[in-house]
Amino acid sequence: MIRSIICILGMAAILPAAAQEADRSDWPNTVVIGTASPGGTHAIYGQGVASIISNHVGVSASTQQTQGPTQNLVLVHSDRINVGLTTMGPAYEAMQGELDLDPGTEYSDVRALFPMYITPFQAAALERSGISSVSDLAGRTIGAGPRGGTGGTYWARWLETLGVDASIQNGPLGDQTSQLADGRLDAVTTAAGLPIAAFSELETLAPTVFFGLSQEEIDTLRDTVPYAVEFTIPANTYSSQPEDIQTLAMWNVAFTNERMPESLAYEIVKAVFENQEELVATHASAKETLLENVAAANDFMPYHPGAVRYYREQGIELPDAVIPAEMAE
Repeated sequence: MIRSIICILGMAAILPAAAQEADRSDWPNTVVIGTASPGGTHAIYGQGVASIISNHVGVSASTQQTQGPTQNLVLVHSDRINVGLTTMGPAYEAMQGELDLDPGTEYSDVRALFPMYITPFQAAALERSGISSVSDLAGRTIGAGPRGGTGGTYWARWLETLGVDASIQNGPLGDQTSQLADGRLDAVTTAAGLPIAAFSELETLAPTVFFGLSQEEIDTLRDTVPYAVEFTIPANTYSSQPEDIQTLAMWNVAFTNERMPESLAYEIVKAVFENQEELVATHASAKETLLENVAAANDFMPYHPGAVRYYREQGIELPDAVIPAEMAE
């Protein structure tokens, strides 16, 4: 009798581990996170997410440098990476079948995991150039970051819409800020979470001016970008920036596709929010990775069922548009 009881207790002790192992049977051996080029916020933030997954979810995670949000959508859609980081503009266009890198394909399989931070559009020039506004970029050679990145995609469009005729060059943000410091570029335009490491480094090399969009320019662009919001870059975000800068911004989200196991998506989202302070230690922009921003950041990309389960457990009300069809009540 005693032996039977001991046997039963021993089996009970084993069951949770066995059940957990069974729950992970369809998980990948590793999780690859698509970020962006070196020097941008996505590259740094993604390293923090990979660390959290590796340390708290129990599956090895790594980052892959990419051309940014647009390419990340292509890579996740085609199952070449597991998680991507994107801004809401490219995400919206992908779902509409209007993605620059894959026109005509509707990305109905993408699923949001969690909000990251808001990305303001901003520009930098050397003080000696006399450039201090978007209109001053006319006739200049501009570095807009990698092709397919948020900055590379939207600054080129917006300059055309605003009638600013500039020569646009694409490349890694860190390389382009170095070229700006060397005088090979007249300005660099980008979109990234604050503060941008490459911009912080730039102002240590030469006196720098930072700027965004005027109110008139914002009003001209607003109808073309319904997924963008007005934003103020606080004074002293950079040591060379004594005043607030007005501009437009887009939210960033981490996302996957509908084929990620529900339990893995749940554990990733849970680990991120329960260890958010580790993300903040990686990059200050992660202070906006909060449950209160889950609905505010995204009103059209369906959240993954695993993410929805976690948010419902936390009492978060989600808009109907972001509830996947299989979970709609």
